[in-house]
Amino acid sequence: MYGRTRPLALLCLLLAGAAPVLPGVGATDGRTAVDPAATPWRSLARLQVPGEARCTAVVVGRRTVLTAAHCLWGRRLGHYMPAGSVHVLTGYAAGRFARHSLAIGYRLGAGRPNGPETDFAVVTLAEPIGDAPLSLADADPAVGTRVVLGGYNQDRAEVIEADLDCAVTGGAPGRVVHDCAATHGTSGAPLLARGPDGAWRIAGLQVAAFVGRAGGIAVAPSRLRRALGDDPP
Repeated sequence: MYGRTRPLALLCLLLAGAAPVLPGVGATDGRTAVDPAATPWRSLARLQVPGEARCTAVVVGRRTVLTAAHCLWGRRLGHYMPAGSVHVLTGYAAGRFARHSLAIGYRLGAGRPNGPETDFAVVTLAEPIGDAPLSLADADPAVGTRVVLGGYNQDRAEVIEADLDCAVTGGAPGRVVHDCAATHGTSGAPLLARGPDGAWRIAGLQVAAFVGRAGGIAVAPSRLRRALGDDPP
């Protein structure tokens, strides 16, 4: 009897120890923790709506951040959340943070997120929150452009974890496709590339993760620029 049950018990142990493949990450996880006070990660923020959502945002002005529009949708309640319920924290790590502000308003891409290229929001904050806003890339990134992507991933939400070695793999009007490892919670994070001057620029805004493999889809900077205008507050 022992000889017959041992293989089954071993199989159960192996299955119990197998980690699930996260959307956007794949079987090989290349993410690593980064310092939230270092460049460019100091320009990221944790965006949270208590009881509803937790995502990432990027500071683009003293009182302006970008995030994914679906992060502002209350699935339990069935409507977009009021601006005053949206909290944004910079420098967040393990319960500590540098600055905090509530939103006082937001604008959704194309009115509502009906596709990856419109799934973004421009959020206006009550208080200045960032002294290191990031600029958009001058043009949408070409296939092969080296990029990095980090944020508050759902499985490790207390720190910023980033894929520091990935690239743009495709695109379409308004969207950028990449192979960076990032999962739920990283929505709203900037896909970052170095400009000609060596400074980091926003080459896209993460909004979707692939199933069963690393990578996802970001809103292209050309689409974000039209929504932001030339001078974010």
